[in-house]
Amino acid sequence: MFQIIRPRPAADVVVIGSGAGGGTATKVLTDLGVNVTLLEAGPMLNPLKDFKEHMWPYEVPHRGSGEGGASYFGRGRPFGWFSAHAGGWELDGEPYTSAEGSKFMWFRSRILGGRTNHYGRISLRFADYDFKPYTRDGIGTDWPISYDDLAPYYDKVESFIGVTGSKEGIRSAPDGIFQTCPPPRVHEALIKKAADRLAIPCIPNRLAIITKPTNGRPACHYCGQCGRGCVTASNYSSSQVQIFPALKTGRVNLITNAMARELITDETGKVTAVSYIDKTTRSEHEIGCRTVVLAASCCESVRLLLNSRAPRHANGLANSSGQVGRNLTDSVGFSLGGQIPALVGLPRYDSDGMGGAHLYMPWWLWDQKLDFPRGYHIELGGGYGMPGVGSFQGVCAQHEGYGESLKKAISEDYGTHVGFSGRGEMIPNAETFCEIDPNVVDRWGIPVLRFHFKWSDSELKQVEHMEETFTALVETMGGRVTGRRSGPASEKISAGGEIIHEVGAARMGDEPSRSVLNKYCQAHDVKNLFMADAAPFVSNPDKNPTLTITALAWRTAEYLAEEMRKGNV
Repeated sequence: MFQIIRPRPAADVVVIGSGAGGGTATKVLTDLGVNVTLLEAGPMLNPLKDFKEHMWPYEVPHRGSGEGGASYFGRGRPFGWFSAHAGGWELDGEPYTSAEGSKFMWFRSRILGGRTNHYGRISLRFADYDFKPYTRDGIGTDWPISYDDLAPYYDKVESFIGVTGSKEGIRSAPDGIFQTCPPPRVHEALIKKAADRLAIPCIPNRLAIITKPTNGRPACHYCGQCGRGCVTASNYSSSQVQIFPALKTGRVNLITNAMARELITDETGKVTAVSYIDKTTRSEHEIGCRTVVLAASCCESVRLLLNSRAPRHANGLANSSGQVGRNLTDSVGFSLGGQIPALVGLPRYDSDGMGGAHLYMPWWLWDQKLDFPRGYHIELGGGYGMPGVGSFQGVCAQHEGYGESLKKAISEDYGTHVGFSGRGEMIPNAETFCEIDPNVVDRWGIPVLRFHFKWSDSELKQVEHMEETFTALVETMGGRVTGRRSGPASEKISAGGEIIHEVGAARMGDEPSRSVLNKYCQAHDVKNLFMADAAPFVSNPDKNPTLTITALAWRTAEYLAEEMRKGNV
């Protein structure tokens, strides 16, 4: 007797990617009664096993250094062995390339929840003027939506995931629905005094970390090293806060280790199935679908569109405008620190707090004319954090001798430094984009991305302003700048992709000839295709993108559910 293998029923919605956008879309859709098949390119997350926030360096070989240990861009594990990301700028078997004369570093996280398991949790609303940059100064392109369109979804996200902050009435840093931020640490209090003298606002930070119990999650209680993951889910991650609860509804079919290869379309150009590689068996599978939400991260989603070619989509799916892969940006990054005599000899105390900085500085010159457009915010560092591999390289390089005298010098230097990091707006330019490399494939035979990247004078001048500002802050604190690099701004600015804020490569817009998606992140060319990561962004303001990714994803998911109810998709 022959066995009849019936095709798997088509999924209502296939969501590709489980980070901030994919996790939000999955949770919102399932709450609205929609069945979701969620594809994740990495394995399932087990916080008790994968998070190491309570481990001490002496518990692992070489204190976490060496092969698989601390590293930034080279060999080993980016951000150190203890980090929770399960990814990096370089992944075995998953290459990407940069065009001649370009440098781009593409960070990918392969595990349920993606980058939200480890990111800094900075959660900043875009300002009203951020949505209309062209109207404001004639540079860039306006979004097809306004702040008022997204504000209700910022409200929903902040209420659900929990965000700290304070009502300040600063236009560049819109107020939201906030939980109380913990008080500043000693070094932050000193920084604030210097900032006040320089007329730079320094306010409680907006972090996706709860300080009161929320939706069954306990408040942050300063129990470990937050950058390594958070077992209690007091720090927001899409895996713990959205996907795990969605799984309990029975309306989610989660498929892990599923590397999306191609979106398959019919003769009308509509998506009918998703082709993916089962990474554990190296076999290819197809899953039928009524609609698809791409949330694999900006560039990964773009790669999938460009690799999905068909007679009606010769240049890639949803690319009749030629804008898929274009308008790519990353945040402008620059850091500088200083040694502060006022911090020398203080009593040691546990300054871990809730992980991230308790204060930050929003852009304060938004209404002034400078020699560069737009602006940046400032993130703070310092305190008595747990030392890691390489923490005292500066002291060791300057100190003669070793043994007891070196230990004494390290002890005296520990906790006496502060750091400032600027995160600024990059304006899209024609020379920064990604495309398919015609000659390189990954281990599954999928063509990879090739990046073109260039900073403009606008970003370089912004870095010069950052350096002047950070120097003034250190010197106003009575300190001396340390680690200053000589040379022009082009040698000091971050590399493209280094800040891990890549956005905009499938932007939204009202005109199909100049954009990929409409104002609901629905493809102009393919009505059953939506996007829910940072690819739809039209600009990359001086705010970290995660809060806006989640707000847009929430709005898109509600719209999609309603369109499905009406039978429009």
